[in-house]
Amino acid sequence: MLLKHERIPNGSERPCISVRHKSLPWQQFKQSLRTERLQMIDACDKRSILGSRATDRMSVADFLREAEALRRLLFKEERAAGPRALTELRDHMNAQLRADIMKVQQQLQKLKNGVFRFQEQLMDVRPSPDVIDKLKETMTDIENSISVFKDTQHQSFEELLKEERTFSQEICAFEKKMDSWSLPVKAEVRRPRSDEKSDWRNLPPELTALQTFLQQTGGRHGGWDEFDHHSFLKVWTKHGGKPSFRREARLYLPGRTEEDVRLHEEWFVELRRLQERQREAIRKWRASKRREHELQRDRDEEPQEDEARRLLKQEEQRREESERLEAWRRHRTQQREEERQQRLRDQILQRRRAQEERRRQLELKLLVEAHARQKKEQEELRLLEEEAQEQAERQERQRQAAEGIRRFQERDSRRLEEKLQEKQSKEEEQSERLRTLDKLKEKVEAEVSRDPSRLWKLTKVWEERTKEIGPSGTGPMFQIFRRAVPSWRQDS
Repeated sequence: MLLKHERIPNGSERPCISVRHKSLPWQQFKQSLRTERLQMIDACDKRSILGSRATDRMSVADFLREAEALRRLLFKEERAAGPRALTELRDHMNAQLRADIMKVQQQLQKLKNGVFRFQEQLMDVRPSPDVIDKLKETMTDIENSISVFKDTQHQSFEELLKEERTFSQEICAFEKKMDSWSLPVKAEVRRPRSDEKSDWRNLPPELTALQTFLQQTGGRHGGWDEFDHHSFLKVWTKHGGKPSFRREARLYLPGRTEEDVRLHEEWFVELRRLQERQREAIRKWRASKRREHELQRDRDEEPQEDEARRLLKQEEQRREESERLEAWRRHRTQQREEERQQRLRDQILQRRRAQEERRRQLELKLLVEAHARQKKEQEELRLLEEEAQEQAERQERQRQAAEGIRRFQERDSRRLEEKLQEKQSKEEEQSERLRTLDKLKEKVEAEVSRDPSRLWKLTKVWEERTKEIGPSGTGPMFQIFRRAVPSWRQDS
């Protein structure tokens, strides 16, 4: 919402409300309201022109009464339309704000749901290349969504910063304009001369054209107030009258539209042209006067010439002092404006650096979290792979142990069969030998003679005992006694 001043038919100014928004219905309403105002003002101007041309049919009092009635009608219309426009704008901006908040919340909820789904997939994952590729794709999609969301928010913040800078410049312009209202304004009091009216018709058209133009177009400021005209003049002088000055002029003239700036530029160009023609006519008039003075100088007295030269010199000095003062004022105003612009640029740069620092810290934080999450995922994947490898090794060892047990059982059963067969063969041999001995006993009958002396003879065992035995423990040891190994394990 902007506050601007518009000129009404009686020449005074009063504040009115101007709203800037991108909504199409509001722009149409604003354009219709502006069209009605322009039609009223044009009607008033036309009537004023007709009144000036036909003073015999309409008196000045009637014109003033009609202008006052139009002013009251316009004031009443603006007073009724202002609150309604503000209410519509407030409702529209609140609705847009709620829509933006809901949109951001939906985007954040979508990102949150994506992260939750990714966490659930990580918790229920089984190590396989397809699952890992799917997880990578999901993580990439989430990162892309976050990047798009960040870029969108960054662009919206940049646009808001640009609008904030524009509004700040407009507010500064309005503050300067309101400050200028409190300054005392010197009224240009011009004493009319008795011969002015009679000499006006005798002046050349180059001099009368400028006065007529100013009277028809609203004075020396073209219908604008002094502050807006000086702001326009400063920007126009800065750009040298190039069309590019209109973009910057809208920042210094927030209450004026681009069409108003264009029309005022055309008026200013025409004013400069008429002023140049007037100056040229004055130079010619002065040259002719100078020639006349030169011709009559011989006839005039010397004191009068000195007085004229002194007056002319004083006039030139006053003019030069006025020009120097005006140049100093312009320089001081420009210097203050440059200082204000520099302070504004420094503030914007500082705010941008702080925002960049916050963004960098947030990106660093997200990067650290992503790195930690990736490291945790790699650690979990490594643990899953190690567990799978240990399970495979354990199954392999179980298989090998089962194979060894089966082989040992087969070998033991084979050895047992061999021992049984060997025992059976020995028993058969023993039985065969006993049968053979029985047969021999049946065939041979033993005849043994008695020998009583053998009772006191030494036995072989006793003879061995009576032999001389050396000291024990002195002989070499040729083997180390160990536990016996079962026969069924000797071949393994």
